[in-house]
Amino acid sequence: MSAKLDHLSAQLKLALSGYITKHTVALGEITIECKAEHFIEVCAKVRDHAELKFEQLIDLCGVDYADYKDGTWEGARYAVVLHLLSVSLNQRVRLRAFAQDDDFPVLPTLVDMWPVANWYEREAFDLFGIMFENHPDLRRILTDYGFVGHPFRKDFPMIGNVEMRYDPEQQRVIYQPVSIELRNNVPRVIRDEGAHG
Repeated sequence: MSAKLDHLSAQLKLALSGYITKHTVALGEITIECKAEHFIEVCAKVRDHAELKFEQLIDLCGVDYADYKDGTWEGARYAVVLHLLSVSLNQRVRLRAFAQDDDFPVLPTLVDMWPVANWYEREAFDLFGIMFENHPDLRRILTDYGFVGHPFRKDFPMIGNVEMRYDPEQQRVIYQPVSIELRNNVPRVIRDEGAHG
């Protein structure tokens, strides 16, 4: 590990003593994990601490850990992962927090801390069904308002539940059950191992 990563790692452990549940370094990047009840407090500390200064939220995404590690995953199913950048100190960190309830995943919103979280949280809600408590406008952002379910969940059917089409007799778009036949969606890869062009 580089001296810069060593320093950042030490500062994270010092600033977040008692809050970090997991700390890993892989491929030159640090990932820390905290409990959902400490999510806001940890985010405020990494943003405001003089040795951290993660003033920019680069990305926020939802993750569904169902069937992770070939189904051997034991733990909460849904997580929110943040990628944070300190422009002033030229350093990055990844922060992950798991929602406590798999049936109704909820984490607090970060919109007041990083306003850019607004659309990221709407995307995680739309695609994974993760709720963000106190979000000012939590509604779908990528799927249609009439869409049923959350398409990035591992248990969502590959072909979906409904399809839409324009009905010329009714002169409007209608929804109906999917009429697509199930098919193998595993790509077939053909390689010529002996050819070197």
